[in-house]
Formats: sequence, C-alpha cells, structure tokens
Amino acid sequence: MTLIDLASDPSVLVRKAVAARADAPAQALRPLTRDHDRQVREAVARNPSTSIANLMRLVKDADRWVRWAVAGNPACDESIRQVMAQTSDKELRGLLAESRELEPELAAKLIDDVSPEVRERLATHTHDPDVITALLADRTARVRKGVARNPRTTAEQRSALAADPVVDVRAALVRAVELSEADLARLVDDRAVQVRLAMATSDVVPPHIRQALTRDADEMVASAARDHRPGAGNASAVRAPRIAHRPSAGAGRSGGGTAR
Repeated sequence: MTLIDLASDPSVLVRKAVAARADAPAQALRPLTRDHDRQVREAVARNPSTSIANLMRLVKDADRWVRWAVAGNPACDESIRQVMAQTSDKELRGLLAESRELEPELAAKLIDDVSPEVRERLATHTHDPDVITALLADRTARVRKGVARNPRTTAEQRSALAADPVVDVRAALVRAVELSEADLARLVDDRAVQVRLAMATSDVVPPHIRQALTRDADEMVASAARDHRPGAGNASAVRAPRIAHRPSAGAGRSGGGTAR
C-alpha cells in the first residue's frame, strides 16, 4: 500500500524509484506507465515485474527510449514481439532482430525488412539456419557482412562468403570465424590489401597463415602480421545485442516521439 501511495508522489525521483522496484505491485506500476515524465515510464519498461498489458502500452509509447527499453525486458513475450515486428521504428525492429527468443515466423518477416540495418543485425545474431541461408543471398553487402560475422554458419557457407565479390564481406569473415585450409589458402593471396590486413590482425587465423603474411608484398600487412599479439586484434566477432540505454540524463531530451 505504501508503494501504491508513493506512485502518485509529486517527486519524479520517488515515482521513478517505485517504477524500478521489482516488488512493486501492478496497482503501483499501472499509473506509472502513463506518467508525464518519460524516465519514469522508461523505468517501468525495464522492470521485469511489469505486466504484459503494461509492456504492450509502453512498446507503443511516443518516446523512443521508452519503446527501446521494452525490448530489453526479459518479461517480453511473443505478443510484444509481434508489435515490435510491425512498428515503423527501425531501431526497435533492430533490437527485435537481435533477440534470441525470436520466433521463426517473425524472423521470416524480418528477412524481408525494408531496412538493410535490421537485416544485418538479424544476420549477425540469428540461430536459425534457414534465416542464415536466406540472408546469405541478400543483395546488400552489409547484410552478407552480418552473416560473415555469425559463428553459426556452416563450412560451406563460409566458403561462399570467402568468395564474396565485396571486400568488406571477406574482411569481416576472416576476422570473425575459423575457416578451412582451402579458404585460408585462397584468402592469404587475396587481391585486396584490406582482406590480407584483416587476416594479419585476426585472432582466429592460425599461426602458420600469419607467418605466411609476414612475407606479404605489402609492408603494412607484413608488419601487422609480425607485430600481432593475441588478444590485441579484432574485438568480439559478434557484439552483444544492444540494450537501449539513454546516454545521459539530458540526452535525447528533444527526441521524445522521434522514430529511427
């Protein structure tokens, strides 16, 4: 009863504290989903105790940070993800594309998303082999680059990516995943310096390939291969799914209803 009373406190800080409490009852959280302060609504959107009905209201909120916060809530279910898939908010669809709980029918919908960024994020994070196969044939290079970073590709798919006509795709591949000897032998002589440099600085390239690159005709590649230290090369092949956090208390203050 105290939390219910505090949910109508005149102080934003108090209402925000109530909104973030995992033990806050539904009667306290419900009015906070309509709070005039968006940081209070955002706190409710992040609260794993928030009901599906309240999350459904918040995923349609006019403020983008509130909508994006819903995407990271572990209480989200298929009904919420259905709404996310149909939204005009590109970032919200991108957050959906990175979800491990993504249903096959929603993944199939995102395969044809109008935004290459959404398809790229799906390509990088999906665990669905059918989705990987479909996106491997995407005509946009950045989407195939996303597939190249996905550690769940098959050896056959990696060979196809190793022969991709776009340099960025091949460079992303050698930084991210282990390749067969045949693919490595072809790529160590790749016509693009960018690809050979990516191999020279990749932590997943075996030592004998890096040794071969120390004799590369391009001194920048050869030097990178000689100077490489394990752990100092590429970052994590697949970045963790984005969790939308407001950069600072004042950031995005004017962007309440803007969708990306």
